[in-house]
Amino acid sequence: MCKGKTHWIIPDGYIPPTSSGELVSHESVCVLNLNADEITVTINAYFEDREPILGMNTQVPGQRTRHIRTAHIESSSGVSIPAGVPYAMEVIASKPAFVQYSRLDSTQAENALMSVMAYSVDKD
Repeated sequence: MCKGKTHWIIPDGYIPPTSSGELVSHESVCVLNLNADEITVTINAYFEDREPILGMNTQVPGQRTRHIRTAHIESSSGVSIPAGVPYAMEVIASKPAFVQYSRLDSTQAENALMSVMAYSVDKD
């Protein structure tokens, strides 16, 4: 029995462009890999008014978790997701895993934290 999925969609991505106070606004894709082996996680970003950023890859060691800050990943050509621009994400793992999405918005003194499980796409 496999644990997890290999494909998810996160329709509401947004890296807050500013912060107030000590906490830095950010968002993360949190991956739990229950496999014994390392997996590759690929993030593709899609926008309303520009070309997608495809092939942002990272590794998650076996039986570990990785919190991937979306502002810190980039494609093989060095392109990264811009702050302050709405986008959506597709997350693909080389083996079954679990994905959660979180955003900390500290643009105001009253911080907001949102965290949801990503929508997994069933295989056809």
